[in-house]
Amino acid sequence: MATDHSAKSVCAEPVEALSQGASTGSARTDVGSARTESRVRIPKRPVHGVLLLDKPLGLSSNDALQKVKRLYRAEKAGHTGTLDPLATGLLPLCFGAATKFSQISLDADKTYRATLQLGVTTTTADAEGEVIERREVAVDRARVEAACARFIGAIKQVPPMHSALKHEGKALYEYARAGTEIEREPREVTIHRIDIVDGDHHAWTLDVRCSKGTYIRTLAEDIGKALGCGAHLAALRRTASGPLTLDDAHTLDELSAMSEGERDAALLGADALVADWPEVRLGTEDAGRFLSGVRRRLALPDAPRVRVYGPQARAFLGGGRIAAGELISTRLLSPIEVQGLLNA
Repeated sequence: MATDHSAKSVCAEPVEALSQGASTGSARTDVGSARTESRVRIPKRPVHGVLLLDKPLGLSSNDALQKVKRLYRAEKAGHTGTLDPLATGLLPLCFGAATKFSQISLDADKTYRATLQLGVTTTTADAEGEVIERREVAVDRARVEAACARFIGAIKQVPPMHSALKHEGKALYEYARAGTEIEREPREVTIHRIDIVDGDHHAWTLDVRCSKGTYIRTLAEDIGKALGCGAHLAALRRTASGPLTLDDAHTLDELSAMSEGERDAALLGADALVADWPEVRLGTEDAGRFLSGVRRRLALPDAPRVRVYGPQARAFLGGGRIAAGELISTRLLSPIEVQGLLNA
């Protein structure tokens, strides 16, 4: 599946609600009374943190984001990499200050559980497309393992026409729906490993760990070609994004059943996406200067990426690097955002 290269942030949207002033005892048919619905704007609030969502089947990543954003009444939110409606699984959602670090999750390696249907190729390389060809299947586990091994390491992939990749401002799938084929340049991606989970004859389930930008449906199609029988992606579930996994993920139904306090407790910290970076903690004076973008002298070894905190436990200030004994900011929270973390 393709990965977005920027988190999607959206403004507050009005939500329609029925006016409570209409009497239930009489039916009114005039045009004026038919417009008794009033547009009620849900009050927004600053929310900071990362939610691990277990996205359901059939919902786009942006639709899932909007639903969760409304539940939290959040002022600012974005997701960190698109999952197609066909796919389920881990979709990290960033709120408030955490959106400043969404690119880290976008760039992270991903892990998927993919089900391949052998012997059937489709127009979209997945189960949503029309069947192009059916072929006999004569494979065993050893042949599937050998075919998968051919794709370990750095490989070239041609992005599918049915993808969100843009060409002259339009998504490729828009051209595909209009019957227009666009020439696409191969892109290099890395497949770190492919493990067979289960399989027999036509259907095989694989665990795939890969770099950002990998199209699993293209990989499925290519494995089918290597086996000589063709294949398409029948199901896909993202199980990890970098160090984040489904273990702490929540479904939409679970979130909907929670109180607002329980939903807030389900959030990881705004620093969750940089939790594996070395930690630097500053005193009050140095924290204030760092937050203003001033370099600080520290007796610490060089480090390309560090997460920086003030003296308080939750006072996450942002990211930086250490070079020649100086702490240099690379991505800072605003003072208002830091105060929001302290007040949470």
